[in-house]
Amino acid sequence: MTSPIGGISFPTAITGLSGVTGAAATPDVPQTTAAGGDGFASALVSSLEELQAKQSTSDGLAVQAATGDLRDVHDYMIAANEAKLATDMVVTIKNKAVEAFNEIMRMPV
Repeated sequence: MTSPIGGISFPTAITGLSGVTGAAATPDVPQTTAAGGDGFASALVSSLEELQAKQSTSDGLAVQAATGDLRDVHDYMIAANEAKLATDMVVTIKNKAVEAFNEIMRMPV
């Protein structure tokens, strides 16, 4: 018995696939989203945007610390630790997702 699987809709933040061979949109696959548009893809995109914001803040404070414009060094230390923890969390989630994918691929059909 087979069950139909809907197409995977990529977040709108992923761009640049137009030059890739075979990356054309398939009009025969219906696009599905979660109720209210708050699906996994939007949560993933917002998490990555938050990570990028934390890293940008940390980088900006590092530049201020290096030039002597930063008044409180602990602000930079807090921002750097937040960015490091957020990066570690994203890498751990990515590793678990790859591990789960590999486990699914090992399942007999």
